Amino acid sequence: MVAVNEITSLIENGQLDEAMSAYKEILEQGNDEQKFLLSEELFRFGFMEETEALIESLLKNYPDEGELHVLLAETRIELGKEEEAMLSLEKVDKDDPAFPQALLLLADLYQMEGLYEVSENKLLEAKRILPDESVIDFALGELYAHQGKLAEAIQYYETVLKVHEEIGGANINQRLAETLSAGGSFEEALHFYDIALEQKLEINTLFGYAFTALQAGYNKTAIEKFEELKTLDPEYHSLYLYLAKAYEREEMAEEAFEAVKQGIEQDEYNKDLYFYGGKLALKLPDEESAEKMIREAIALDPGFMEGVLVLNKLLLKQERYDDVLELIGAADYNEEEEPQILWDAAIAYQHIEDYSQALNKYQLAYTFFKDNKEFLSDYGYFLIEEGKMDDAAEILSMLVEKEPGNEEFREMLERLTGNQ
Repeated sequence: MVAVNEITSLIENGQLDEAMSAYKEILEQGNDEQKFLLSEELFRFGFMEETEALIESLLKNYPDEGELHVLLAETRIELGKEEEAMLSLEKVDKDDPAFPQALLLLADLYQMEGLYEVSENKLLEAKRILPDESVIDFALGELYAHQGKLAEAIQYYETVLKVHEEIGGANINQRLAETLSAGGSFEEALHFYDIALEQKLEINTLFGYAFTALQAGYNKTAIEKFEELKTLDPEYHSLYLYLAKAYEREEMAEEAFEAVKQGIEQDEYNKDLYFYGGKLALKLPDEESAEKMIREAIALDPGFMEGVLVLNKLLLKQERYDDVLELIGAADYNEEEEPQILWDAAIAYQHIEDYSQALNKYQLAYTFFKDNKEFLSDYGYFLIEEGKMDDAAEILSMLVEKEPGNEEFREMLERLTGNQ
């Protein structure tokens, strides 16, 4: 009969038909040791269905062997048979040496289903059995971090870090840095990011470092790290918006705008980049580029009302009132959620001399802006122009009440009421 190491060699050499033929021979005629060794090798190579068959064969002779139930559960998880994996794990006796590992796998499965409390209970039960096992501390840290219980996650990551800097390929310094950053402890997080990057230069860790530096107000450090990341992986789309923000904070608007353009080259459907680029262009000032970019953002998301409002402001400044109304007409919005649209429309209708529509929009907007002095001023003067003196007097009375020292409002009100 062929040996297990020969099957391994066949797989490594790509002779899969010969390997599978030998596997069937062991499955049908091999001894238990051969089946167990082959199951471990096939699991390693990703032959999950074959692994499952071998373990099921072994369990007929060793139905109470916890290690086999755990290996079968791991195999079934890889096959997407989570419910069957749980059934396998539930068969592991509490006195079995494999019981803590079964608890860890159960915790993972329950976490996948969103049953975090059950998952936590399984992990804490495992920790009672093996109080010094770092893998369990790491699993608890991961669970709490996933739930947003940052203080608890930090506690367990710190416990792990006393013994290990890496578990299962995960860099504990990086995990701790991420969690500290999420909790607002930016300075402390940067310290652990530094250590993690010294251990291994990894792009997600580098992004986390740069983003945390930006949050901490270290804009130059953020720029340096984002630029380094851009050199390592220019297709890392998330970096460009934050790189632009870091440049803008340093009052380097042209560099910020260039970062946005580079980002758009990599991700041409990123609404946020177009919108941010539009706002930067307004600062340069480059109104033509600003309009173009903001229109691109709105084209990507017709319901993007923040973009509509910013572009409206630019169009009103340029006295392009028909364009304002065209933009509003194409927008997908709710007046109750975006009442500024009503105000913009009122101004536009007023300037194209469609006074009935302007009055309608002012009246609708009044519900939302009756405490806004700028709106009341616009509305009040419009009413005067329309000869609605009583209504205008009411609005001006509100303005005088809000700004008793404003002589212009007071004099206008006195003229309207005949008290000059």
